Amino acid sequence: MKYMILVYGSQRDYDAPDAREMSAIGEFLGKFTAELAESGELVDTQGLTAPVQARRVQGSDDAQVVTDGPFAETEEVLAGYWIVECAGIERATEIAARLNRCPGPQPASGTIIRPIA
Repeated sequence: MKYMILVYGSQRDYDAPDAREMSAIGEFLGKFTAELAESGELVDTQGLTAPVQARRVQGSDDAQVVTDGPFAETEEVLAGYWIVECAGIERATEIAARLNRCPGPQPASGTIIRPIA
């Protein structure tokens, strides 16, 4: 079964870490992702740019409204994801729980797991 593991952050999370913290975060995530690849469970992973680089498109064909980020009403945004293929939700939960050990800011929402249809 495939699962998407979602991690969230805020513009503050992108702005806050200094070079040493970013290095520690990068090292942790690199090792985490390499271990998933070695186990054969990694399908894909991507980190997303800061919310300030986001763009929202709303409306119908007649009236499109385009708004550049960041969006004041949004406290947390998708920061990145991993798609894993593993035995079941329990294994996906084990994988996701490891992300909570990552140095740096921890989102209030934690890590979200969604089965892929």
